[in-house]
Amino acid sequence: MAEVLEAAMLVCFGLSWPINGYKNYKAGTAVGTSWQFIALITAGYAAGIAAKFASGTLNWVLAVYVINLACVGFNWAVYFRNRRLDARREAQDAVA
Repeated sequence: MAEVLEAAMLVCFGLSWPINGYKNYKAGTAVGTSWQFIALITAGYAAGIAAKFASGTLNWVLAVYVINLACVGFNWAVYFRNRRLDARREAQDAVA
């Protein structure tokens, strides 16, 4: 039962990341995006994965952690893409 509850928590958190990544991709700007927040979430998932290995409870829930971490990785990619777009706009505005 503990595994099911842990997976439910991860699924609830995990569903927000693709939605957030898509929204930020469409926005095309990193303004309002906190890299510190994404870093904390990344660290949290990494700690959860490490806990699975440290406790020896390598089960199917580990796959949910990995999927969530991949979704957060997509958010990192979008964040850095959007920063580049912001920098280009700023450079164009400075020229104009």
